[in-house]
Amino acid sequence: MTTDAMGAQKKIAKQIVEQKGDYALALKKNQGIFYERVQKIFEVAQKDNFSSIKHQRVETVNKGHGRLETRKYWIIDDEDIIASLNPDGAWEKLRSIGMVESTRCIKQKVTTEVRYYILSIEGNALTFANTVRSHWGIENCVHWVLDVVFHEDLSRMRVGNSAHNFGLLRHISLHLLRREKTAKCSIRAKRLKAGWSTDYLEKVLIA
Repeated sequence: MTTDAMGAQKKIAKQIVEQKGDYALALKKNQGIFYERVQKIFEVAQKDNFSSIKHQRVETVNKGHGRLETRKYWIIDDEDIIASLNPDGAWEKLRSIGMVESTRCIKQKVTTEVRYYILSIEGNALTFANTVRSHWGIENCVHWVLDVVFHEDLSRMRVGNSAHNFGLLRHISLHLLRREKTAKCSIRAKRLKAGWSTDYLEKVLIA
């Protein structure tokens, strides 16, 4: 189970484990001290070239359409380090932490992004890499559809929880439109049809 940083919560990790799953939860800076501790562990390990710490590493290179993208994945499952991060066991089944460094080169422009994760799997860098890549492949696809069909990026909702709530409604709507199979047309056309026809809207809602 993967989520973006919004899903990196103790209760979500606990629910995933209780339902016999494993998780790879992304971290962001707004998670404060916990994020900073994970970041510091990797910074110190990199300075030492990971020579004194239990870890795995894998690297992927993708080239096409004038773009070269290199992704480096590290996973640390040192028991002492994980215990120091999770002394009271609040993060259910926390087994390892991961870091992804993505470097993208387009023409002469080079950009680098670093992301951190907590995981319930032990040190398997390849599994970690495949999991993260799968998540972002799905996320990018969904985001593109939400932007093109629902104009999500143009939304100016800012008050209270309105942006989050309407984001959830868009995801639910997209899911329902995809499940409705009788209309052989695009998601955009299905959305328009649901707005024009109450009968079709009912088909979408019960799909």
